[in-house]
Amino acid sequence: MRPYELPSLSLVVLVGVSGAGKSTFAARHFKPTEVLSSDRFRGLVADDESDQAASADAFEAMRQLAAIRLRRGLLTVIDATNVRSEDRKDWLNLAKAHDVLPVAVVLDVPVALAVARNAARPDRDFGAGVVQRHHAALKRGVRGLRDEGFRYVYTLGGVKRIDEAVFERRRPWTDRSDQEGPFDIIGDVHGCGEELRALLDELGWVVSFDGVRHSARHPEGRTLVFLGDLVDRGPEVSEVLHLVMDLVAEGSAMCVPGNHEIKLLRWLRGKNPSPTHGLAASIASLSARDEGFRDRVASFIDGLVSHYVLDRGRLVVAHAGMTEAYAGRASGRVRQFALFGETTGEIDEYGLPVRADWAASYRGRAAVVYGHTPTPTAEWVNGTLCVDTGCVFGGSLTALRWPEREIVSVPAARVYVEPVRPLAPLSPPQQAGDPPPDVSELITRVRLETRFAGAVALEGPSMATAIEVMSRFAAHPKHVLYLPPTMAPVETSSRPGLLEHPDEAFAYYRKHGVPTVVCEEKHMGSRAVVWVTRSPEASERLGIPPGGVILTRRGRRFFPNQALEAQLLDRVRAGADRAATWDELATDWLLLDAELMPWSVKAQDLLVAQYAPVGAAATARLGAAAAAMARAAERASDPLAIELAASLSGRLS
Repeated sequence: MRPYELPSLSLVVLVGVSGAGKSTFAARHFKPTEVLSSDRFRGLVADDESDQAASADAFEAMRQLAAIRLRRGLLTVIDATNVRSEDRKDWLNLAKAHDVLPVAVVLDVPVALAVARNAARPDRDFGAGVVQRHHAALKRGVRGLRDEGFRYVYTLGGVKRIDEAVFERRRPWTDRSDQEGPFDIIGDVHGCGEELRALLDELGWVVSFDGVRHSARHPEGRTLVFLGDLVDRGPEVSEVLHLVMDLVAEGSAMCVPGNHEIKLLRWLRGKNPSPTHGLAASIASLSARDEGFRDRVASFIDGLVSHYVLDRGRLVVAHAGMTEAYAGRASGRVRQFALFGETTGEIDEYGLPVRADWAASYRGRAAVVYGHTPTPTAEWVNGTLCVDTGCVFGGSLTALRWPEREIVSVPAARVYVEPVRPLAPLSPPQQAGDPPPDVSELITRVRLETRFAGAVALEGPSMATAIEVMSRFAAHPKHVLYLPPTMAPVETSSRPGLLEHPDEAFAYYRKHGVPTVVCEEKHMGSRAVVWVTRSPEASERLGIPPGGVILTRRGRRFFPNQALEAQLLDRVRAGADRAATWDELATDWLLLDAELMPWSVKAQDLLVAQYAPVGAAATARLGAAAAAMARAAERASDPLAIELAASLSGRLS
């Protein structure tokens, strides 16, 4: 009997009446850890597998455990009757949420056999009526399982077919992790045949053509990977397709689809898509070829897989990118992301979708190489690399050599199409060797090597405190620049009724080796973290706004008015210039712990809410003080002081 194909990452839903033999079938074909049985879970939550009153709790626990397994990429089998569509819907939604393929396996046995099996078990004394109702529901729904959303449906009718069934697990189409390369990964070609031939030559490929088919070989045994968007806009669409299809067919190349291929496929299938964004060039090129060639192109595009996981999971390739959660999964949502990336839903001034910067938050273990978003140069961002460098727009055609991580480019021969949106870098370049922190590492046990205290182990429960400290005092999570609290607290006083006493405070500092303590009168400023840079290049490298940023101690922007922030940063920068601080410290950035004076929002709130209401005289004095401050600021001709004073006056009025 021919084996039934079973995706190795899937949610398998067994469907059958009580007594159909689902548990026996599951035990024969699946590991015990893969099977979640409703009977077993009723026993776990109620100590009685036949307690139907515990079914709601049992299924809730099953769903939670199934979700965990699917998130971890483990095949999971649901052993329950599942004869009603509403019961199956929960499992379909779970498979969809985790981007795995849902599989239905129907065990259809005669009602009399199921009744007899139940009668032989003392815990199944519910009679024949229940089985008959289950069987009627099964017959009503079995033909609509594909319409419900199951990608694979296997109906095994009768005991013989059930007993003879054999399943063959198939890894996902996206899983090519056994192919370790080396690879040459090429970005969006867009019909630029001249540049593609030049790039292949630069990469060391030997390409031949016998008048019918192309062939290619590399002396190092490399494999080509094309990231889609082979078509549209450029002058040699048919020639590029012919070359890539031949190389994929002979096994020297792999290819994933781009969004432009999907649109072209609609035209090849007789649809009438709008000939915009370069499709007209593809239509003109393919119209000059025979029908057999066009049919071959349609079959080629239709057979392309959304993305690939390569090199033992160390590399992921997709046209527009891939998140860690989607890599290796199969669903419409995953394919959509691979083709189009992520957008915000907004339209920019050029009439194009605003693309979300998914790479800025990528923290996956695998490197992701993609195209789709043209950029002037290929730059690594958080382990991701876009190799679409806008060849058709007059940029260059780029390839990544993996695992060498060498970027190879050839310039475009000319500008074939003017871009609608100017090419711009995707994200500020990272500092070499300075990756962002992986927060997942902060919720498990962590071992830290410290300069003074040696190795320190932090347990999971302690990590919440660590994250809280980072969120309060780190000016930027990528760099984890830490500023301590305003003052170090001393031990609580031992004297009755006191939290602190000067004698004990001084003794505390003396004990900890602090020789000098400076005592200052309490002021009404607000603490600000001033991160200022010497040049725009320094800001770009650090990934912060041009000139710097001023933050509260909790990491929020201090000034909603960014013009006011810029004035203050200019003043701080000028002070550092006059003091030659940049050269003295050999740095192009400073992080300063500051108090903004004379009046902060905090102080204004305190004055207005607590002090002003004591009487009209106090209010008048506050108003006079504000007016005096404004006059002083005007005499000094200081725009920054004038704006701060005006802000205070507005709050007091």
